[in-house]
Amino acid sequence: MASEETINLNAAHPPHANAIEAFTIVLPIIKAEILKSRHDWDKHEPKMWSRASGISNDDLINFDVGADLVEVRSASTSYGTIIFGKIRIPAINDAEGQGFIHVRIHDPPNRGTEDVRFHSLFTDEGHSGGESTWRAIQTSETPLEFFNE
Repeated sequence: MASEETINLNAAHPPHANAIEAFTIVLPIIKAEILKSRHDWDKHEPKMWSRASGISNDDLINFDVGADLVEVRSASTSYGTIIFGKIRIPAINDAEGQGFIHVRIHDPPNRGTEDVRFHSLFTDEGHSGGESTWRAIQTSETPLEFFNE
């Protein structure tokens, strides 16, 4: 299993055509997982998706990879390539600015992009000043970093 210590992520950069293609293949799954995550967290800890409160599910997942995948990072592993993407959520533009989700996908070796798989969404369960923080929707300043959720 890959960890931050065992891979060498490249620097964050705008997506190239192959990254756009890979994320497009799993786009329906990404959108379904966003809605599933929102639903599950709203039962457990509504703060996780609080930046999306008041936004319909349809508006939340109304994004296009070609226009809204703004940044990617990747790393090779023995079992393929891990690709992290920062996707803008156009419906979210609040006091914190535009909203973004961080997504991890996996492209196994030797088969092109037809076998690309969704891996996970980044949901930040952190701590700041002694208090818990909950954040599924990131800001533009949040760096795209390794996560394993």
